[in-house]
Formats: sequence, C-alpha cells, structure tokens
Amino acid sequence: MTSSSADAPQPGSAHADEPAHADGPARADNGPAVSRREFDALFAAVRTWGRWSPADRGAWNRVTAERVRRAAARVRSGTVVPMALPWNTRPGPDNPRPALHHMTDLGDVERPEPSAHKDFLASDYHGRSVTHLDALSHIAYRGRLYDGRVAREVVDAAGARFGAVSTLGPLVTTGVLLDLPAVLGIRWLEPGRAVHARDVVAAERALDVTIGEGDAVLLRTGHVRRRAERGAWDSGTASAGLHVDAVPLLAERGIALLGSDGDSDVRPSPVAGVHSPVHALALTAMGVPLLDNLDLEALSAATAEAGRHTFLFVVAPLNVPGGTGSPVSPVAVL
Repeated sequence: MTSSSADAPQPGSAHADEPAHADGPARADNGPAVSRREFDALFAAVRTWGRWSPADRGAWNRVTAERVRRAAARVRSGTVVPMALPWNTRPGPDNPRPALHHMTDLGDVERPEPSAHKDFLASDYHGRSVTHLDALSHIAYRGRLYDGRVAREVVDAAGARFGAVSTLGPLVTTGVLLDLPAVLGIRWLEPGRAVHARDVVAAERALDVTIGEGDAVLLRTGHVRRRAERGAWDSGTASAGLHVDAVPLLAERGIALLGSDGDSDVRPSPVAGVHSPVHALALTAMGVPLLDNLDLEALSAATAEAGRHTFLFVVAPLNVPGGTGSPVSPVAVL
C-alpha cells in the first residue's frame, strides 16, 4: 500500500490549492480503500504482542533512561510550548458532550480567614474537544486488547485491569513534529485528506528530521487553525489524518507515542468496517499510546523560528487506576 516518497505532494500541487469549506472537506481524499483482509494482514505485520514486560506499558518500554538523557540534551533556548486545547464547556458539532466546570466555593463556605475559591471539573474526554491520552485499554480489535488480552475479561464497569492509564506514568522523550501544512506551503490539510507513508518521508526530508526509536511523533494537519478561521465541523465524520499505509513506517522506526491535532485517523476511514484503523493498529497491535486533539499551532511557530523540529517532549497523564486514558497538558521544551 505504500509508495515512493518522490510521489509526495509539493507546494503548488492539487492539495495546496484545495479550497477551505466551513462544513467539511472539499473532496474525499482518504484512499486508497483497504479491504478487511488487507487490514488484518497489516495488523499482524506490525503487532508486538509478547515483546515487553510490563506489557501494559507497551511501546513506552522503549524509552530508557539513556533516551531520556538524550532528549533532555536537545534543550537549547529553554522555551516551553504547551499543547493542550482550552477546557471546552461549549457544545458544538465537534463537542456534543461538553466538559463541565462550575464553582463549588466562592469564598463564603469556609471560615475563618483565609477565604477559599474552589471549582469542579469533569469530562467525557474520549471525544474531539479535549486534549487527552489513550491508554492501551481504550481500543480492542476483534475482541482483544494489546498483547492479546481478551477485552471482556479485563475491562468491566469498574475499569480496566490491564492497559490502564495508571500503569503508563509520565513520558519524557524526544518529540518530532511532522508539520505537513508547513511542508506543503498551505494553511491546513482539508478534512478527509489522508497522510501517507510517502508524505511522512517527504516531511522528514523537508524538515531535516529522522524519526527514531522511542520518539513521540506529532502530526500537525492544521486542524486547530482551520477550526479557528472557518468554524467547527463534525470532525468525527471528516478529518485529516494518517492513512494505514503510513503505520508500517512508524512501526519500523519504533516510535513510543503518536499524537495529532486531530485523532491521528483520517476520516472517513479507508478500511471498510473499521472506523478507527490507526487507533487499532497503534494501540492494539503496536502498544503505542495516542494523543488526540493537540493544539500544535504554537509549536509550529516555535519550531519554525528555532529552525528545528525535534525537542524535549513531556506528558504526564492523571494517575487513574482502571482508567482508559486521561486529559493531559503536554509540553515541548526547545
């Protein structure tokens, strides 16, 4: 399914000239279509079951103390760039279940001095409006989680007993920004536009980066910029993201984490009967946790100014026993 990097779209190509629409993609460009049989073969090819202990940390086992030291050595200016979206309490086409925030104490409950102000937060965060991390218990394929665990045996109403976010802990590693709009000379990729293996290779060449073992790979499609300029749309129906043909390349490089300003999957899905194929390949086959709904606009500007697209990357999920993920606020340090 992969093709040569020489075929990657360049500035001035059809992709660069796509018009921006407020309510969806200019055209479906999510192919080629992949059959279920082809997808199952791909799943088997990238699967890493039985490779690590503890298994429910998956690819985070790749990040050794030496890799943390190398990542820390990338810090030069000390510029810290946050990547979380604002806590979104407003309903919209991409936020059908808004996050909650309300005050519980306005300084009139406790006494004596000092007065206190307190608030309450809650979120159904596995959606498209909260920056969050997906743990390995989040996605099952054909009834199995990562490492072949039977989902119904380890996940119930009390939470996950395998692959919980509490098992992951914090991640400190090298981050790599694949800034596709910057490479193509456009403002954003239109919803429905697939990013292929050849596009990843072309981005590495253009940005002078090479994805390495244990890296956190962040894909910028310009989703946040498009939403700010054109308005919200149902990104569960149409969004730019990776085609499944890009996943073997990332598996070969041995990444530890994959994130995007969408949810990494191109939508509509190119795989019949599988609505989130990149989720299934990354989480369930490869044991690679995902970061969804990043705000990569400030990082795009900072890396362009610095002239480098690698950095120290840090993310620390909440310690939720049994949790399938967590809201997060990742940072890059340049």
